[in-house]
Amino acid sequence: MADAGDVYVSWRWVDDYAARGVATLPRDEVREVLHQLTAAVPDPGHPNELRRSMTTGALVDPVAEHELAQELSRTLLPYGLAVQLYELWQRGIRPHLRIQPSPRLAQVPWEIIAPDPEIRLLDIADVSLLAPVSVVHAEGRITHRWNETRELPVVAVLDPRVPGFRADSELGSVLGRPSSEMVVAQHFSGYDGRLVPAVDDPVELFRRTDTDRTWLSEVLRAGASRLVYVGHVTAPAPESGESEHAELHLSCTAETRGFAMPNRTHRPLSAKDLLLGTHTIDPAPVAGRELWPMPSRVALIACESGGDLRFTEALGLTTAALAAGAELVTATRWPLPTDHAFHTMTPTTGHPLQAAICAVDTAHDSPTPIPALLAWQRSRLSAWQSDPTPENSPLLWAAFATVSD
Repeated sequence: MADAGDVYVSWRWVDDYAARGVATLPRDEVREVLHQLTAAVPDPGHPNELRRSMTTGALVDPVAEHELAQELSRTLLPYGLAVQLYELWQRGIRPHLRIQPSPRLAQVPWEIIAPDPEIRLLDIADVSLLAPVSVVHAEGRITHRWNETRELPVVAVLDPRVPGFRADSELGSVLGRPSSEMVVAQHFSGYDGRLVPAVDDPVELFRRTDTDRTWLSEVLRAGASRLVYVGHVTAPAPESGESEHAELHLSCTAETRGFAMPNRTHRPLSAKDLLLGTHTIDPAPVAGRELWPMPSRVALIACESGGDLRFTEALGLTTAALAAGAELVTATRWPLPTDHAFHTMTPTTGHPLQAAICAVDTAHDSPTPIPALLAWQRSRLSAWQSDPTPENSPLLWAAFATVSD
């Protein structure tokens, strides 16, 4: 897809299985449906409006969500492609639809768009996003393949303590006070020695103070099959044009060397760090992909961690992970509501964010991560349709998208 006033779309089938196609999506119609979508999802620039998106937004109202899903499909899914997908569905064939959205369409939850009132796209196709061609074919890129690394350890960075920020502050705890009863603690207790850091009690995986960029470099260079990060990401606004300033918040102190500006007593790890390493800040620079070689599969479960796809030059955290060796990255299109937000703003009693973390991690540990994640999202859609409560709404689970090379 390409933005040029209107949105221009082309598609092709591997091995020319079916006819190629092209289409033009009218600018005004695209603008209108994107305005509706933007109003439905949390805005990181206005955190005080989170309550609105969680209580009255279109993604938490079953009628409004269904109407939005149909409007997204009518506007953004070319008719010729919709016909081809329908014909395959009628024949019992489930294709893998790999989408390379234009920056304007980067937040579209393609999985839940409704080509028919009774059908969502995830019902008839597996859906993922394509990494930018400039990343896939970058000179010197070495991809770490799952079949060769699957037995290596799983690196888990789970709600690290950010220096200078209390647990209840803007960069505080995502998951709340750790306990053995937590859904995520019980999930990660089943890894039987595969996790790094190695702990005797799974509670010790959370709110650590030693998971900084130096530690991350050491464990990744020692070899890993997967990386799962749960915490905070600060994404720059698309109009800034500076996607490389997306920041991952580890336990790094302000004295740590890096490209990001310190925030109180903390220096974030930026996408620019992951891309450039110590270039220009060290007499003997080391490339980012050598300092932080990414494993085959990376999960970045944090607010707008996939926000770099909203930029013309996608150089954010998702892109940096792919450039450093990952085959696929699961990230989020918009800010994620925490369980605490669900509990304080809605009548939710469960732990939807923790359940989502477990689902993404389980999918990444499977032989087929994209279909596995889509299967979980279909189960959430079914729950939403039968019991349209806030915790079942697409506001949380439709935020996740997988980008692959």
